[in-house]
Amino acid sequence: MNSFWQGKKVFITGHTGFKGSWLSLWLQFLGADVVGYALQPPSTPSLFNMAHIEEGMQSIQGDVLDYSKLQTTLLKYKPDIVIHMAAQSLVQHSYKFPIETLSVNIMGTANVLEAARHVDSIRVIINVTSDKCYENREWVWGYRENEPMGGYDPYSCSKGCAELITSSYQRSYFSGENTAKIASVRAGNVIGGGDWAADRIVPDSIRAIIKNEPILIRNLYAIRPWQHVLEPLRGYLLLAQKVWENGSKYAEGWNFGPNDSHAWTVKEVVEGLCRLWGNNATWKTEKDNHMHEAYYLKLDSTKAVHMLGWRPLLTMQDTLAMTVEWYKNFYDFKDPQKITLEQISMYQKEIYVDNHSFRSN
Repeated sequence: MNSFWQGKKVFITGHTGFKGSWLSLWLQFLGADVVGYALQPPSTPSLFNMAHIEEGMQSIQGDVLDYSKLQTTLLKYKPDIVIHMAAQSLVQHSYKFPIETLSVNIMGTANVLEAARHVDSIRVIINVTSDKCYENREWVWGYRENEPMGGYDPYSCSKGCAELITSSYQRSYFSGENTAKIASVRAGNVIGGGDWAADRIVPDSIRAIIKNEPILIRNLYAIRPWQHVLEPLRGYLLLAQKVWENGSKYAEGWNFGPNDSHAWTVKEVVEGLCRLWGNNATWKTEKDNHMHEAYYLKLDSTKAVHMLGWRPLLTMQDTLAMTVEWYKNFYDFKDPQKITLEQISMYQKEIYVDNHSFRSN
């Protein structure tokens, strides 16, 4: 994977967000020429600002709803690969601001695809949606890529619509021999250091711990497919390479979810965070929460395992330990960029060992 990204020009929308910041720094680490297009970081503090990620890339402030600026920027930088991550990504926020959520996640996606189809340099487009794009029936097995799209809340609905737009553009504009190829990717509940978004269990937990307050839990027994941020990002990068090398064969939807052993309840995750943090960290149940949230949601990533050779490398214990370690180092005043790059480097070694073990079998 390292040599492939050396010198590739990669255009990332939403690069100032949590996942976008990790991806931007990782691509810099791999030697890519990274261009980002996004609004200002969505939280204060933010990983993007504190890790000085902008210093290693071209960072353009822009809105995906501004089609003219988006198209002008793409035409100016002429990227090889586009990774679309810009989104309103919070379920609770979507209840309060449904029009904003639907506009950004639906029309923002349409704008990116429409602008990209007029830029001849682009060979690969990766559209990042969410596990919540599926019509959730609360069943015990994971959703596969051929399951119907749906969405109870405005956020989930917007991601299902983004998938339909991607499929439409793929069949209408990106199926020809000399066109870019597009694939969509869906991950689970991503956690890791440097996330300060509101209404997410890890940053909410860290904020409470730092204030010596109990962590408030909304849906105690809701089960989610938790995974460290580097796990799905590796899937996105691997898929982009496969699409580049093989074209239409891989230009479709893909799940990059964790193993079944990562399907923990919110209560189990919070208890794990408290145990690893120590210092008498504790939690309690939040009352008066009336907004609907899914209680059971898992992804089936069999397709990625068999066709891409991707699989989760970190245990749930590893995932929580890396997350707590990042925040502890940060609050011990260590350099956020150094902390993040050290974890990326460590994960790269895990990839090497995993690939080597496959070659040895």
